Amino acid sequence: MANLNNTYNWFKGDKLKIGIYGESHSESIGVRLEGLEYDKLDTDALKNFMKRRAPGQNAWSTPRKEADVVIVDTLKNGLFEAHILNTNTKPHDYSNLLITPRPGHADFTARLKYGESFKSSGGGSFSGRLTAPLCAAGFLALSYLAQKGIRISAHIKSIAGISDKSYSFDSPVDTQFLDELHKVAEKEFPVIDYEKGNLMKQKIAEARAVDDSVGGIIEVVIEGVPGGIGGPIFEGIEGKIASICFAVPACKGVEFGNGFAAAALRGSLNNDSLVFADTSENNSLRLKTNRCGGILGGISVGGSVAPIVFEVAVKPTPTIAMEQQTVDLATKQNTTIKVQGRHDPCIVPRAVPVYEAAAALALADLI
Repeated sequence: MANLNNTYNWFKGDKLKIGIYGESHSESIGVRLEGLEYDKLDTDALKNFMKRRAPGQNAWSTPRKEADVVIVDTLKNGLFEAHILNTNTKPHDYSNLLITPRPGHADFTARLKYGESFKSSGGGSFSGRLTAPLCAAGFLALSYLAQKGIRISAHIKSIAGISDKSYSFDSPVDTQFLDELHKVAEKEFPVIDYEKGNLMKQKIAEARAVDDSVGGIIEVVIEGVPGGIGGPIFEGIEGKIASICFAVPACKGVEFGNGFAAAALRGSLNNDSLVFADTSENNSLRLKTNRCGGILGGISVGGSVAPIVFEVAVKPTPTIAMEQQTVDLATKQNTTIKVQGRHDPCIVPRAVPVYEAAAALALADLI
């Protein structure tokens, strides 16, 4: 199927071009990925990956059910084109929002940029629904990187103040944590600690019960990246990864390694000492710790030294059913709204594979 509205939003990288089109309630949404020389598609694995993000599957997700079947239009000569049909839309739920912008959403700023022509139904092109085609392209990038020995895994680090196990920077490679992290993709709720996961679900349920929402943090680990990838200033890995992470609507912050915690430390406590480690193969250069998150000067230290580790802050879903204060743009009066549309009380669980996809696309542009 052709792009119905013929309007792509583009990421133009060093090697890749990624275009995403569609809206939350348009007939379809889709993606065009140019420059990735990889034409092997495991359709069953793609289906399973998309299911991790798909809505309407459990109590902590939106009631909107979408199969999110990826229909591949082109896969050859470095070009991937695909679309996904929107089959469960209710635009009438948003009819009153044309003149009453939702707090925390793009309704207000989109109107400033596009005027009255902006389609706010379901968030329009600003909706998290557009992360579905991002995941489709990201899956191809994940497959491409996997053949090069690069693995990207993620989990929920915290929701509403409840924390899962997390990567320890006290050693260059937290092997025990990685072994547990590798199993998360098979779980319905993507955490390592089962009991902490239940507490997170409880917090989500409590927020939903009062028509509210909660946010959280997602931790992503990238293993097997060769040393020397990236560069200074505008060529750094952090900037590349962060730029695509911020393309995900819910993202409000990205930090690598110690991140913001480093601001409170002395250099002696934040630096990673270098050592030669005796191995059966040779004397290999190593880091004693991994506070840098596997990146120094915008360049990877190498997967054999330390993995890349970063975290993403995900804001609470702004579309909530609780009564909120806003304005009536027609009457120029203050007013209140109660949004009737379907929404996630917490987007964090479904966003885990989205950030795996974002990281994969960023790295595929560099490798």
